[in-house]
Amino acid sequence: MALGDKLTEQAQNPPRKETLGKIADLLSRNGIDIDEIGRVQRVSLYQSMFKNADGEAETVDLAAVQLSPAWETGPEWPVMTQGPAVKLPPAKGKPSKETAWKTAAIIPDVQIGFYRLSDDTLEPTHDEDAISVALALIKASKPDLVVLVGDNLDLPEFGKYLTTAPFHRTTQAAIDRATVLSAELRNAAPNARIIWIAGNHEERLPRYIATNAAASFGLRRGNTPDSWPVLSVPYLCRFDEYGIEYLPGYPASMFWINDRLRVVHGDRVNSSGVTASKYLAREKVSVLYGHIHRREWAEITRQDHDGPRTVLAASPGCLARIDGAVPSTKGGTDLDGRPIIGRHEDWQQGIAFVEYQEGDSPFHLELVPIREGQARWRGTDYISERERMA
Repeated sequence: MALGDKLTEQAQNPPRKETLGKIADLLSRNGIDIDEIGRVQRVSLYQSMFKNADGEAETVDLAAVQLSPAWETGPEWPVMTQGPAVKLPPAKGKPSKETAWKTAAIIPDVQIGFYRLSDDTLEPTHDEDAISVALALIKASKPDLVVLVGDNLDLPEFGKYLTTAPFHRTTQAAIDRATVLSAELRNAAPNARIIWIAGNHEERLPRYIATNAAASFGLRRGNTPDSWPVLSVPYLCRFDEYGIEYLPGYPASMFWINDRLRVVHGDRVNSSGVTASKYLAREKVSVLYGHIHRREWAEITRQDHDGPRTVLAASPGCLARIDGAVPSTKGGTDLDGRPIIGRHEDWQQGIAFVEYQEGDSPFHLELVPIREGQARWRGTDYISERERMA
């Protein structure tokens, strides 16, 4: 090949390294970080001529690059999705006989969550045995009303405290389990009104989004302004599909069973075991609360203009594990960040039942302890499914 022909070919097809160098220089001069580039759509290399100061023609190499940003295709990390669609056989429950007295089942803090063991399997922070017993009790009671007091999801990845590595990437599994629990509750109480009150742990999710991803806060599916935000507990756990009513807004949210008894998640804690007294000091009506994971019950009788009135404050306990698995201010972790199991919290498991009449009427409260996957209620023993299979 003649020298002239070779120079012409090099001008038309510059060496690869030289071309890449020009593209890199072009990106640098325009302040574009290479990590922000998702895909290179087109590269154009061409030449142009101009006259220099002496009036002579000179050739200059030019390059044009068409890029798409990395964020155009969305985040590389997996986003949360709805829990699984659960199909259960039709429930055969029959409506209870018409009576002035109704039954409410009260479910305290479940703390659904997981952490990873060394082999990457998921270990629950909720107590599956306690949940199994609670569902059996609810089914037996044929309630008209089921009220979950909140903190049924733990959501440690969205909390303000340090989250160790074993708790990372566990939120989807928790959403899935809470969705299954929603279906199980509907199956156990097919005719009941089911209320889920938001606790401080459920409120972690919207607060985290509002703080760290404000553009995503309140996003809904297109043309559905009355639907739940897609990154909210009721949407992710398919509450509408199971007829579950969600009451957001901790600590203000509450539910009235009748005019004399209300249910809240609770925002008061007394480490000496007398949280109930804090509620009695300010309440004019009886209150059931969660948050503390302990069974408590206290009453006070006050003189009013129309005579004495006795009010109570009570907590059913929790359905979370009490052996140190749930992250807490009193718990500890090993050097890999996993909870140290065996250091038991001052917590007790259980649920509650309320027999009530509507309006300004009496009610009767019953706390049912759950211990080691077992409970005894009204002459019948209730054992978790895992214990029965053992």
